[in-house]
Formats: sequence, C-alpha cells, structure tokens
Amino acid sequence: MDAYKAIVSKRDSRSYVDKPLDEGALRRILQAGRMAGSSKNTQPCRFVVVRESEQKARLAGCGQFAQHVPQAAAAVAVCLPPTGGDFDAGRAAQNIMLAAWNEGVASCPVSMHDRDCARSVLGLPEDWRVAVVLALGYPAPGIPLGRGIQRLSLEEFVRYERWE
Repeated sequence: MDAYKAIVSKRDSRSYVDKPLDEGALRRILQAGRMAGSSKNTQPCRFVVVRESEQKARLAGCGQFAQHVPQAAAAVAVCLPPTGGDFDAGRAAQNIMLAAWNEGVASCPVSMHDRDCARSVLGLPEDWRVAVVLALGYPAPGIPLGRGIQRLSLEEFVRYERWE
C-alpha cells in the first residue's frame, strides 16, 4: 500500500480477531515507530510491547475508554522521559499505526488517564510516563472501520493565508 492510500484509508478499530501478530510484521511496525523524527533528534520515545492477556487487562484498567485493549493482539505503550515531548510521541505513534495498517493490522490509540497506574503496570522508571497506548490487531471481519461519520471536506478544513 502506498503512503497516501494508507493515510487516507486508515481508521481506528476496536474490534480484532483472536490471532497473534506476525513477528515480522510486528518488527516492521516497531521499526517504523523507531524511525519517527524527533525534536533535535533526541529520540526520546521507548516502546513497551504487551502481549500477555492478563497484562493487557491490567493496562486497560488504567484508561477510561480502554475496554478493547485486552482483545487486541498487542498493545504498544509509547513512553517518554521527563524531557520527552508529546509531539515526538505522536509522530512515533502515527508511524506505528500507519505501518500497522500497511501490514493489514488495525489500531486504535488509547489514553492512559491514570498515569501512575500505567507506570506501575509497565514497570517504568519513576520519572517516565506513558504518552499513549496503541492497541493492535487484525481487524474483525464485518465490523466497519471507523463509525461511519463523514470527514469534513477539505474546503471546511483549510484556510489560506488568514482565517477570514
């Protein structure tokens, strides 16, 4: 799949089939995240991959809307040190989700509302934090990706030179 097609066709999915991720695909997905640019090339992000059912369930307990995480084949926590920026984590997360889609793997970003809980579940150093968790899995057949809500038109979305 070319990059443009991956970008415009990717939708979040919270429904997955019960099938582990192909190890080669997972490695390529993580590599895409690692290759994301970062401010001043600081490369602050680190990833924690969670595949064990009980661990995914514990991690899901740290987010208010994370009920789908235990059904995912894997969850990838994008973690940051105290000096790491959310923008850099977002770039890594987007690379991971687009690379996953290229591999036929659906994804959905999940906020960890209880940061201390997420840090504890993942065993992060005291000063590190989880920026976002990405649920990954092969999409369930027959379940539409996204919620069917139309995207805004480009004309509604873009202004040129000034807002007016």
